[in-house]
Amino acid sequence: MAGSIRVTMEVGADGVALITICNPPVNALHPIIIQGLKEKYAEAADRDDVKAIVLTGAAGKFCGGFDINVFTKVHETGDVSLMPDVSVDLVSNMMEDGKKPSVAAIQGLALGGGLELIMGCHARISTPEAQLGLPELTLGVIPGFGGTQRLPRLVGLPKAIEMMLQSKFITAKEGKERGLIDALCSPDELIKMSRFWALEIANYRKPWIKSLGRTDRLGSLSEARAVLSMARQQAKKVAPNMPQHQACLDVVEEGVLYGGQSGVVK
Repeated sequence: MAGSIRVTMEVGADGVALITICNPPVNALHPIIIQGLKEKYAEAADRDDVKAIVLTGAAGKFCGGFDINVFTKVHETGDVSLMPDVSVDLVSNMMEDGKKPSVAAIQGLALGGGLELIMGCHARISTPEAQLGLPELTLGVIPGFGGTQRLPRLVGLPKAIEMMLQSKFITAKEGKERGLIDALCSPDELIKMSRFWALEIANYRKPWIKSLGRTDRLGSLSEARAVLSMARQQAKKVAPNMPQHQACLDVVEEGVLYGGQSGVVK
């Protein structure tokens, strides 16, 4: 089984490194995959023939999220070190703050950690019917790879809270309307268009945008506080015995008040 879990990288003549997550059936983020992503991102950063990066998933699915079996093991053993440092090490430092732009090429689904990875990229291209969501709260944990910070910055606070607290999926088509997805295209055009977009960013013809630095969708501080306070009351009513809902809102609030970086580290 482990042999089929891998991350591949192909560098094209155009200077784009295509990094592909392979872990059938849904390309879950097994620790081997996370290690592979770190290695490939480091290699792409170092190679002179790489100008930009496209991140995708094998066999028509981007990524179904973090490997549930690892959560189970952490619960059983209490060994938190089984959880690799993805949030800061990979998504913030290597992807978002990397010196080469990353574009996510999405189809099928980008859920949980998969959605958090695409939000660390500088642009997101998707097929219209792909499913996007952060369903972690249903597993008793909060999104751990920076999703609590980047989702509100991309789709606005009310929609982000609804998606997280209700584990609500949206299609990429709606994601495009809400600012989470930059462009939609057919499956056959997906990689081609993503490569083109990545090179356009590398050549400064399209904006090089870090989600974590954005504040234009957050609204004023008083608006944000009002939205959070309403969400807390709602969560108390709907999920009184689920402390992860309040914990999630705490981390979202931390980022709104003190900046995304502070919310990611928390």
